[in-house]
Amino acid sequence: MLYDCRSLGDRDRGIAAAIEAVKNGELVVLPTDTVYGIGADAFTPHAVQALLTAKGRDRQHPPPVLVGSRHTLDGLVYLLPSAARDLADAFWPGALTIVVEHSPSLQWDIGDTGGTVAVRMPLHPVALEVLRETGPMAVSSANKTGQPAAVTAEEAREQLGYAVRVYLEAGACPDPVPSTIVDVTGEVPRVLRQGAVPIEKLRDVVPDIQVVN
Repeated sequence: MLYDCRSLGDRDRGIAAAIEAVKNGELVVLPTDTVYGIGADAFTPHAVQALLTAKGRDRQHPPPVLVGSRHTLDGLVYLLPSAARDLADAFWPGALTIVVEHSPSLQWDIGDTGGTVAVRMPLHPVALEVLRETGPMAVSSANKTGQPAAVTAEEAREQLGYAVRVYLEAGACPDPVPSTIVDVTGEVPRVLRQGAVPIEKLRDVVPDIQVVN
């Protein structure tokens, strides 16, 4: 079912339907500040597996996790490095993904993570409204692997079809640049992917950050 969130009534119905679907272990497509994402409850293993299957991915490519609050990050890690805290405070919500070591006590299975997880708080009101009710969601770009990333929910539906329960349409993404990815699991923070947040701005917050070639 596709809901047009540019209409107030449809937006309310769509968000409620998406929240219910996620809590029932089903898949949803939602807008973010980069591209549209396909999401599932991060703590429902069969839902995460359905996400990977819908995209045509295996467990060696675990999806990132989106959160609706900066404070949620503290609950996902055993010890949050100061660099991660500073970066989240500076750029969240926004197009910065932070790779951290997740707490070993977390009851989830999002794939072969090696003990790490990529976390982001998106700057989009629809996504945040859903995430604040569902809690952390495993979210990957809403497209089949190898196909172009969807910049509307309609584009996502053309690729993913009935694998997804709810599609939330909010119009074309204004700036479909992927998020910048920073790994803070080592002694020195490293940029794994250059994206929407420039290196110069990152260095204003974490001066010793390195770029992986």
